[in-house]
Amino acid sequence: MFRAWHRKYPDIADPLDAWSKAVLEPVAALLGGEAVFPSDRPWQPFQQWAMAAERLKPSPLGLLIHPHYGLWHGYRGAILFAGARRDDAPFTSAGMTEPQPMVVHPCDACSDKPCLSACPVGAFSLSGFAVSDCRTFVKTEAGTTTCMGSGCLARDACPVGREYRYGPEQIRFHMAAFV
Repeated sequence: MFRAWHRKYPDIADPLDAWSKAVLEPVAALLGGEAVFPSDRPWQPFQQWAMAAERLKPSPLGLLIHPHYGLWHGYRGAILFAGARRDDAPFTSAGMTEPQPMVVHPCDACSDKPCLSACPVGAFSLSGFAVSDCRTFVKTEAGTTTCMGSGCLARDACPVGREYRYGPEQIRFHMAAFV
């Protein structure tokens, strides 16, 4: 869907954000809610919502890791409803808080942590992500032929959810937006 929309509107700035809004805003209006997006102010706690809804935790890369999809998922928007709580308590379908079992964190069982050693410039560590080191590298010839061409080597090193890895076109699109 996005690809066809993007071909129709090739010159729109931030096309994935614009497409997400074009899809989600009419749905929110139909349901009587308000569409919110991670790119818009006021910033909404998307990661906290995801952690509460699916009991996810951050990976050593800082991205939330899903036990099935690994690092290959994202949150493009949400619909808020009047009177709904915005805290991090999990909800049942009836809207009542109910204790949820913790999902086993895939990184806890991963002793090698290949994600931390795969980055050619060591931009990832247990203490954080050196964004400027990464951005500097991906602008070099080596960075263009590796991470920019086929995706972040650290993200790609994670064995969880490999079958859900984004395709080459989608990876290049996201990498270009990062730089």
